[in-house]
Amino acid sequence: MEDTVLVTGCAGFIGSAVAEALLARGERVAGIDNFNAYYEPQLKRDRVARRIDPAYRVVEIDLADRSALSSLMQALRPVRIVHLAAQAGVRYSFENPHAYIDSNVAGFVNLLEAARTAGNVRHVVYASSSSVYGANTKQPFSIDDPVDRPISLYAATKRANELMAQVYAMQFGLRCTGLRYFTVYGPWGRPDMAPLKFARAIFEGRPIEIYGEGDMRRDFTYIDDIVDGTLRALDETSRFDPVPHRVYNLGNHRPEELLHFVEVLEREIGKPAKRVFKPMQAGDVRSTAADIDATIGDLGWKPTTNIDVGLGAMVTWLRAYYGYDGRPSRRAMA
Repeated sequence: MEDTVLVTGCAGFIGSAVAEALLARGERVAGIDNFNAYYEPQLKRDRVARRIDPAYRVVEIDLADRSALSSLMQALRPVRIVHLAAQAGVRYSFENPHAYIDSNVAGFVNLLEAARTAGNVRHVVYASSSSVYGANTKQPFSIDDPVDRPISLYAATKRANELMAQVYAMQFGLRCTGLRYFTVYGPWGRPDMAPLKFARAIFEGRPIEIYGEGDMRRDFTYIDDIVDGTLRALDETSRFDPVPHRVYNLGNHRPEELLHFVEVLEREIGKPAKRVFKPMQAGDVRSTAADIDATIGDLGWKPTTNIDVGLGAMVTWLRAYYGYDGRPSRRAMA
């Protein structure tokens, strides 16, 4: 497959949206995913099924399978890679740490090594996370801030990814761009994250658990803005130092109070939430805010979607996909 873009985690929230955007602009795309059961595998399959295209090939494979990944890379010979596959979730990393080592550490090394030995990969864009800022109290978080105090294993694996990419850039000249995503939300989102978790609970009349006693702020960033930033990073290959590795924040730069976020959800859904306030959980931070000056300067990227518009679109999708308000469900659309 000549001039192929490989998207790992192509059935994930961001991965499926990135693959769709690449196809929409005429790219040839290969996607890989292991369709694991961390959350609803059917949702993952439905994300992939929404774009059937002869220029899109999807392969079910686990990045931890080094031999299978190497063989696939040799067969596909992608020229660019958007690496979004990972074991997600801060809190789950305390319950199942080995899943994070297998996927986020071993899987990432396997990908870098396969890219290096393939010999034709010109650029690897990979997902890092705002979690790498850990216990930092200075805000907004800048890419120049120290990131040596992670407070979850998930965060530690994402920081490890940045360091490993730095080594491959330094030693082998592999161009790598890391993107520190800040709380992504929108249609087709992850059901384990607060935006969808809260919205579904409100629709179904179940209580929502609000941690930190509600005293939390998040830099919620809409999926379309994230996809735009990811593609801009993929396309921009001139702004590299002698060591071709760089990192950018992709965040809204306008952190929202969690309680205000819930209020917008209530308004869009038309029902009040049953709120249960709880203390902070292990691995959580009270506030996240992105300094995006470098992203604006280098990539020309700024988010444009506010939470009223973004949550409205997310709620509209939820009504259709899960069949809320008595509507027929659109699940298993493939």
